[in-house]
Amino acid sequence: MKPKNEITRVMASGEFTDAMIRLGLIALMAALCFRIFAPFLALMVWALILATILYPLHQHLARRLGGKQGRAATVIVVVGVLLIGVPLVMLGGSFVVHIEDLTEAYENQTLAVPQPEPRVADWPVVGKQVYAAWQAAATNLPAFVEANNATFKAVGRHLVSAAANTATNVLLFLGSLIVAGIMMAWGESGSAALRRILCRLSGPTKGQDLQKLSTMTVRSVAAGVIGVAFIQALLLGVGFKFAGVPGASMLALAAMIAGILQLPPLIISLPVVAYLWVGGDGSTASNIVWSVYLVLAGMADNVLKPLLLGRGVEAPMPVILIGALGGMISAGLVGLFVGSVALALGYQLFMEWVGTAGTDDEAEPPQTEPDANTARAAE
Repeated sequence: MKPKNEITRVMASGEFTDAMIRLGLIALMAALCFRIFAPFLALMVWALILATILYPLHQHLARRLGGKQGRAATVIVVVGVLLIGVPLVMLGGSFVVHIEDLTEAYENQTLAVPQPEPRVADWPVVGKQVYAAWQAAATNLPAFVEANNATFKAVGRHLVSAAANTATNVLLFLGSLIVAGIMMAWGESGSAALRRILCRLSGPTKGQDLQKLSTMTVRSVAAGVIGVAFIQALLLGVGFKFAGVPGASMLALAAMIAGILQLPPLIISLPVVAYLWVGGDGSTASNIVWSVYLVLAGMADNVLKPLLLGRGVEAPMPVILIGALGGMISAGLVGLFVGSVALALGYQLFMEWVGTAGTDDEAEPPQTEPDANTARAAE
């Protein structure tokens, strides 16, 4: 420890001023770099997540292509863009054409709403209200639109906003996929650079462990949250389709969203079961079979999630799940991965710190005075 007069001398000299200037310049440079990088932060985070998830597939494909890393990444990106981008563009174009046709038909007063079926009134909870509104629209559509003009405007604004957000997210995802392809093509050097950074921050051994934990956590969340939600939505969608439920694809999409949000898909399947018995036209045997199937498919996450979530990760499944939920509430879908990684790293560091303290206590047992009997035996 420096004497008081030595500390005073250092502060009075130019050394302290130089140190403060250097720290200020470093902080200014860090803030400037973050400000420049901030518009691309979401894109790069998503690209890093996608690259981490797809890297095993990339390596498998690269081995098939003779070790060509760039070619394997290009194949994955092109296939991803074709599977996601092309159908969405076609769907968006079809949606725009459909809206234009509806608008033109309404302006020409040729748009007609069919009369509702009497069984619509028997739908649980909302049947009577839906039947009354539907019948009013079918009887006199211009009067119905005029009476509910404010509601239609509000719904229209929400639909336009939702469509714009969806288009933005799709473009962000496609851009992230392209950047992820570049990351996978340079995966070895990128992984080595990240390992050096973590080793510099936390030590050689701990840095490698943290990198492995982060990678496995991202892949575990992708399989245990998004993968389980997709499998469950697929199972329910098949059941909805073959059971003759209207809007089966939309219900399956709602079940997938519910699964990603960690809500039980039973909130989708149970009302459908009620519809089969109240408004469906199937036989009793068919209703029993599909009711059992939809209930079991809605509960499949109770079996799949423990098998996939937290697999290969040195952190308990509840820690991963809480991190994913908290991150999603705070930052949306990307927080699903960031939150789980952050909480898993924090848990691992905390338990390592606790374990180190326990080891130190065991290594240095408390010194006790020998009793009289031990002293006489020693003599």
